[in-house]
Amino acid sequence: MSDQTNVTRRDALKGLAIGATLPILGQTVRAEDHDHTKHGAAGTQAKAAAQPKFFNAEQMALIGVISEHIIPTDANSPGALAAEVPQFIDLMIGESPAETKKNWTDGLSAVNQMSQSKFNAAYVKATKDQQIALLTEISKNEMKPTTTEEKFFKSIKNMTIDGYYTSKIGIHQELKYKGNTYLKEFKGCTHPEHQS
Repeated sequence: MSDQTNVTRRDALKGLAIGATLPILGQTVRAEDHDHTKHGAAGTQAKAAAQPKFFNAEQMALIGVISEHIIPTDANSPGALAAEVPQFIDLMIGESPAETKKNWTDGLSAVNQMSQSKFNAAYVKATKDQQIALLTEISKNEMKPTTTEEKFFKSIKNMTIDGYYTSKIGIHQELKYKGNTYLKEFKGCTHPEHQS
């Protein structure tokens, strides 16, 4: 006979649990020992140094001006620029198929060419009234766009709205979304005609 020790299931589970927790215990970090400012500073530097992923600086400026006209800074909203809509658009289009990228670059060029022919200035250099007049013109046929400019306007308007209302500013400041909340009681419909 051999000298085997009988290990109970309870002892085996204890050993496994201890073995699994030892690596975690060695990596425990106390919150007061952690430099919290390091991450905040790194995030600010990264944000300031962020480069466009797809569009060039001129195109980003054009996207910024147009998106700010679509959702302007006013008493009700901090605006598209504060919500970083141009960066959202750059990210989304940068990850899109080649045809979508071409449609956007063609659309931006078409808006600039239209501005140049109408106002003798690139869109971002035109006056605010001229910029709004041009956007008003290319938005008239929004439901059934036919020209490159009209198709582009529909795309940038939709992307601006998507970017704004999925941003922290759009969700929490504009829509005042507070997150999922627990209802203690569901009172049902409060319309008088539905009361029994």
